[in-house]
Amino acid sequence: MKNLTLIVHADTEQALADFLRGLPQVSGFTFTQVEEHGSQDERNSELSARDLVVGYTPHARVDLILREKDVEAVLSALRESHLGIAGRSQYWVTSVEAGTL
Repeated sequence: MKNLTLIVHADTEQALADFLRGLPQVSGFTFTQVEEHGSQDERNSELSARDLVVGYTPHARVDLILREKDVEAVLSALRESHLGIAGRSQYWVTSVEAGTL
């Protein structure tokens, strides 16, 4: 099993949840609210006035436990989606050493 972790802008959360529910490889997922801190470039058109004032951008962390053979299919579907996450998100994949209690 693998854990696919995504960090996406908070404004894509609902559309992403709907999209993930439609993928047969995904049996469930978890959203956690996170904040991206760093230098804020005023020329970045994706930053709202709020982001520039408070100094961080709201994001969501999404964790999906997948079978190893399904990871690439899910990533491919996300890349091809029109969710606005391509080029605006990060991801990583880690091994899952234990399962459900």
